[in-house]
Amino acid sequence: MSLSVVDAVLSAAGPSPSPSPTPSDTQSPRVPSLQDAQESATNAAGWVEQNWSTWLAIGLQVLLVLVIAAVLRVAVRRAITKLIDRMSRTAQSSDGSPLGGILVNVERRRQRSQAIGSVLRSVASFLIMGTAALMILSAFNINLAPLLASAGVAGVAIGFGARNLVTDFLSGVFMILEDQYGVGDTIDAGVASGEVIEVGLRVTKLRGDDGEIWYVRNGEVKRIGNLSQGWATANVDVTVAASEDLDKVKATLDEVAEKMGAEEPWNELLWGPIEVLGLDSVLLDSMVVRLSAKTMPGKSLTVERELRWRVKRAFDAADIRIVGGATVPVEETPADPTAGMAAPSVYASTTSPQSQAATPLTPPPSVTK
Repeated sequence: MSLSVVDAVLSAAGPSPSPSPTPSDTQSPRVPSLQDAQESATNAAGWVEQNWSTWLAIGLQVLLVLVIAAVLRVAVRRAITKLIDRMSRTAQSSDGSPLGGILVNVERRRQRSQAIGSVLRSVASFLIMGTAALMILSAFNINLAPLLASAGVAGVAIGFGARNLVTDFLSGVFMILEDQYGVGDTIDAGVASGEVIEVGLRVTKLRGDDGEIWYVRNGEVKRIGNLSQGWATANVDVTVAASEDLDKVKATLDEVAEKMGAEEPWNELLWGPIEVLGLDSVLLDSMVVRLSAKTMPGKSLTVERELRWRVKRAFDAADIRIVGGATVPVEETPADPTAGMAAPSVYASTTSPQSQAATPLTPPPSVTK
């Protein structure tokens, strides 16, 4: 048999199984040599040498961004603080009257300045540090497009879901900036009224007349009536008989007003003289005289009560009769209980001609055949 035929048969039969290794044929693990360590160190040094300039540029860029952000943040916060302090020092009334310094007292100015400054500093810090963080991420070649897109979608979703919260927050910011009211003021917010005990960016707390606490969302307030800013007006109407002497009435009221304005503590509560404005209305049997005065905010009711008390005592001493109010009912004779009963009918009497005429005729006797 030729050698080529033998090779063909062996190739068709497949490769012959390799002999199993003997324990003597196994190789021991290779121990790194000094040359291998030198090669690894050389490769690492080359890789560092190739990228150190990039690392240095990124590090310097990040450091520069952080330094600029920190310096800008400090400068902006100081500028905001100085601006708020200047605003609180130069706060005056809108009409330029001498009451301007009393409209907003020192404590209220301090609270308002702290609230406004805190909001502005927080917003400035958020904007500056957020911008710096985005610049640092871009320095590391991070794609910011997906991040910004996700933030935009999340912002839209939060805006739709928490629109009432955003409205309350913005309304609270503008209320504080415009100094519409402060702690201690008595306000009428439409949905509730009372004394302000806490002003927040989202909720304002009011203490009602009966002691209850109202939590009013700032976004729900459409109008504000502040009863504690500037001055209040005390109005008292006195109703006297139409036959009274007007000169005597006016002289008595002037005496009461002058005496009350000179006594303590009313001279401090009154920010102007009590004026007799004159006749407010004239009726057939009475006439109304009105008194008015400017008072300290929130003290108008106290002044009105005291003024009514003094006017009543002065009128009693001057023999001037105050009329008005509930009238005395006129005494009437008691009504006859039988007046509402109908008159007896003539048909009720069997002997009356009408009753006899209405009596049916008796049938004639029957004739028998």
